[in-house]
Amino acid sequence: MDPVSAATPLAPDGMSVTLSDRWLVASFSAPVRACSWAIVGGGFTEIDNVAWCEVSDADLRPPVDARGFLVERLRARRLSRAIGLLTSRSVMTYSDAVVAAQGAQARCIATVGLGNALRAGDPAGVAGRIGTINVLVHLDVPLTNEGLLEASAIATEAKAAAVLEAGVLSRRTGRAATGTGTDCTVITCATGRTPASYAGKHTNVGFLVGSAAERAVSDGVTRWLEGHAR
Repeated sequence: MDPVSAATPLAPDGMSVTLSDRWLVASFSAPVRACSWAIVGGGFTEIDNVAWCEVSDADLRPPVDARGFLVERLRARRLSRAIGLLTSRSVMTYSDAVVAAQGAQARCIATVGLGNALRAGDPAGVAGRIGTINVLVHLDVPLTNEGLLEASAIATEAKAAAVLEAGVLSRRTGRAATGTGTDCTVITCATGRTPASYAGKHTNVGFLVGSAAERAVSDGVTRWLEGHAR
């Protein structure tokens, strides 16, 4: 990284976070399993990093291919084994929440922009400016594919709860928003040992994921609203 980069020390869960030149990168001390619908590195996969690329509105104006744009940016940063995320929110504003219980830990890194706030079920179409909520939740315990999917649902539900409780309104319908039109949730977990198959609300894993995601997103929502108050 260049001299202006800033990094957190390696945490007990094996994840460090680095800020450098409009990039936010979560790096792991060993490869981790991941589940997401990210435009680069999505699906079930094994990765070394999750990387946010900060962009301006002009960077992604048509006919720019967002996926191709991000692939090239990741390649230039030598992050080919990364899940790639795009955000117009300053990566310097990221939120970081850690929750631990019963010998396990979840850590959530989130960037929150609400210029594109929408409610699930709103009519399709463009609404508002670019803005998105990108959430990474890392667990220091292994999960099966089913566990990863359930953890993704819990994290996404927690994000929606944080947005709803803040009173954010849809830019398209004016109803209570549940997120934005371009949100992405990434779940990563450690490998080895016997993986957990369940991550619902009745489990410790579900508690960790939901609590960490809601705390990080709530913090990000609060700071975005404060920065955009009229």
